[in-house]
Amino acid sequence: MATVELDKPVPDFAAQATGMKDIVLSKLNGWKVVLYFYPKDNTPGCTTEGLDFREFYADFLKAKTLVFGVSKDTLKSHEQFKAQHNLPFELISDTDAYLCRMFEVIQLINLQGKQIPGVERSTFLIDSSGVLRREWRKVRVNGHVEEVLEAAEGIN
Repeated sequence: MATVELDKPVPDFAAQATGMKDIVLSKLNGWKVVLYFYPKDNTPGCTTEGLDFREFYADFLKAKTLVFGVSKDTLKSHEQFKAQHNLPFELISDTDAYLCRMFEVIQLINLQGKQIPGVERSTFLIDSSGVLRREWRKVRVNGHVEEVLEAAEGIN
């Protein structure tokens, strides 16, 4: 499996998302794409991050940038999470961890004193021609979305 690399084209992928949508990267040409990976629906940090992206979503659209949340949760869980928090963007269900492996976001995380593999909160910005331009790993939620928006506004 190919993995992503800064300043290189992101391998094409197709993924299932909320709203019965199939997201195909190559069909989004002309749009910049933000993929933000998060550990789990309806947990405090993940909810805050989703609400922050919701708050700035119109600004992302003005910057010709689509936003997708990605986690290993099921589509059913995503649909509930999206509806409960009125998220205006789609959530990608990566139950087989294909995208998580492609973007190398599965890391050992600390859970109640144990090291277990989990999704490390990470965000990726892909330009309008499909090239990975920025990546944020080990994301801290506060102020993160504003930083991503500023980066999106600064590229084509």
